[in-house]
Amino acid sequence: MRLFPVRGGIHPDYRKERTSESAIVALPLPAALYIPLQQHIGAASEAVVAVGDVVKKGQIVARSGGVVSAASHAPTSGRVAAVTDFTAPHPSGLPQPTIVIEPDGRDEWAADLPPGIDDPFAADPKAIRDRVAASGIVGMGGAAFPSAVKLNLGTQHKLETLLINGAECEPYLTCDDRLMREFAAEVVDGARVMAHALGAPRVVVGIETNKPQAIEAMTRAAAAFPDVTVVGVPVQYPMGSERHLTQAITGRETPARKLTADLGVVVHNVATARAVHHAVRFGRPLVRRVVTVSGGAIARPANVEAPLGTLVSELVAFCGGFSQPPRRVVNGGPMMGQPLPSLEVPVVKGMSGILALTLDETDEKPSQPCIRCGSCVTICPCGLVPVEMAAFIRHDNLDGAAKSGVMDCVSCGSCSYICPSHIPLVHFFNYAKGALNAKDRERRHLDQIKALAESHALRVEKQAAAKKAAAAAAAAARAQAAAAPLTDDDKANA
Repeated sequence: MRLFPVRGGIHPDYRKERTSESAIVALPLPAALYIPLQQHIGAASEAVVAVGDVVKKGQIVARSGGVVSAASHAPTSGRVAAVTDFTAPHPSGLPQPTIVIEPDGRDEWAADLPPGIDDPFAADPKAIRDRVAASGIVGMGGAAFPSAVKLNLGTQHKLETLLINGAECEPYLTCDDRLMREFAAEVVDGARVMAHALGAPRVVVGIETNKPQAIEAMTRAAAAFPDVTVVGVPVQYPMGSERHLTQAITGRETPARKLTADLGVVVHNVATARAVHHAVRFGRPLVRRVVTVSGGAIARPANVEAPLGTLVSELVAFCGGFSQPPRRVVNGGPMMGQPLPSLEVPVVKGMSGILALTLDETDEKPSQPCIRCGSCVTICPCGLVPVEMAAFIRHDNLDGAAKSGVMDCVSCGSCSYICPSHIPLVHFFNYAKGALNAKDRERRHLDQIKALAESHALRVEKQAAAKKAAAAAAAAARAQAAAAPLTDDDKANA
């Protein structure tokens, strides 16, 4: 298959060898599991269990809270010990509603899980989407967007390709690499099931060429299916961005503020495909995920399959603890990941990595004045001018930053990485995007209030007009009755 060039990007030290040759290992059940009601983009889920309830593995414990939301399920059998606030795996360290489950050690599946679909390719695509939604599956590459909502794009767009993202371009992370090597057949089957649900006639799996064993395993698993193509893509960060992977595969650039679906392409992660395989073929919801635990401060880096809700401290301890005090512990990769407030936070659906980075690895240096070298402009994969956007933001000119395209920034961090003055450019852009989104929400809220007020005023006006018309009609009826001549009966009664 012909590949197309993608602008910009960088080539950091990938450091994947720390975990790439280690098979996935299963974490023993911890003493408690912490299931946040917000593990995805969109509305938080709503708890359907109470303290003291006995639950089985796979049983729903929180239902979807809206159109864009996702259900959560018990990762094992046990008892609900609490429904309380618990620290979120987010830089803010703020608490969020969380279901706490104490495992009983039996790891017993619920008896009422839906049966597997023997031939999903003969099933109604809506049945596949409904099964994915009921299974609580979200994008497991880190975005955590509810997968069923994405699978519904086939009803709104004419799709040509389901693109399975196996690029895994972030340094250190190898969980997707190992999944493709060890469970290639499951990934390919899940991808084909998703393509059926989308109505997409072909599947393309894009894998960076620094993962030759994964490419070989996936090619072997896909050999029997002419609708599935496995292709090696250049090692170039951020190739794992869905817009850039789409451009590399199709040669088409996604317009600003549009979706890849507008080009006929939908992108899903390899771990998501495997989760769909388990949900559709066996009726099993998403209750576990593979996490890369790495970084210079980890004693024994590994890829660990852990129940959702496991504390990060449990994963670190399982990997031998810290060989030295970490400078920073990151959720995700070093480029786009977020610092964790502590180790006492749970593993969630979109958590692909836990990195304990040393001072040398973080390469923290004080910022210097911009020297206008243009490096950030050269490497920006979105064709933006980071130096200009940062200048607007520094002067609190968010409208100027918006006109310069800050909302099209994918926050890949390439500009910050390459900057010789060590200016944290991506921090400026994330701040601006958050502020602009808050401003937009406020504007929409005010517009909604205005519309409601106008609607109320119109109703009051109509009611007043109706009352006035009714009073006038009643007065006219009385006047007409008074003016009418008396009948013989009226005279007799009088």
